[in-house]
Amino acid sequence: MKGKGTKVATRYATALLELAIEQNKVDQIAGDMNYLLEVNDETRDFQLLLDSPIVKADKKIAIFGEIFGQFEDLTMSFVKLITENGRENYLPGIAEMFDEQVKTYKGIVPVTLITATQMEESTKRTILDKVDKNIEGQLEVTELIDESLIGGFIVRMGDTQIDASIASQFNNLKQRLTR
Repeated sequence: MKGKGTKVATRYATALLELAIEQNKVDQIAGDMNYLLEVNDETRDFQLLLDSPIVKADKKIAIFGEIFGQFEDLTMSFVKLITENGRENYLPGIAEMFDEQVKTYKGIVPVTLITATQMEESTKRTILDKVDKNIEGQLEVTELIDESLIGGFIVRMGDTQIDASIASQFNNLKQRLTR
């Protein structure tokens, strides 16, 4: 999520997290927000509903009540408030930012490990142990395979990237040779 919506989504997500912490419902609200993201990602009609200027707020709220009937009262009140203020198109962004903020609140550090092929468990453990020593918090590892790396690996953590891929080394060598 990029652009002007990010600031708006961040502010709403922060407010929702503060309320969730206050009411001791962080995990429940996080589950609700993740479900909202799933519905958004899997259902084009839901995205169209969020963006529709034709469907009035009260009708959208009724539809959200049907879709998200199992949500915590706090989550439903929040969705209703956002919709009444004409900001329902920000709901997926708010859900994404809420997830990021919950991870920060809980001390969870998302790490992406990208390799050219499936990495041996012992090698992966060695890399992650080195990363773990340099951070505070609990690692949440996502593994991706990108054959264009040829070999080696890339570790992404927030704004930090460690690129130990063969493709990167070839590019560096090529740049030095063509200067």
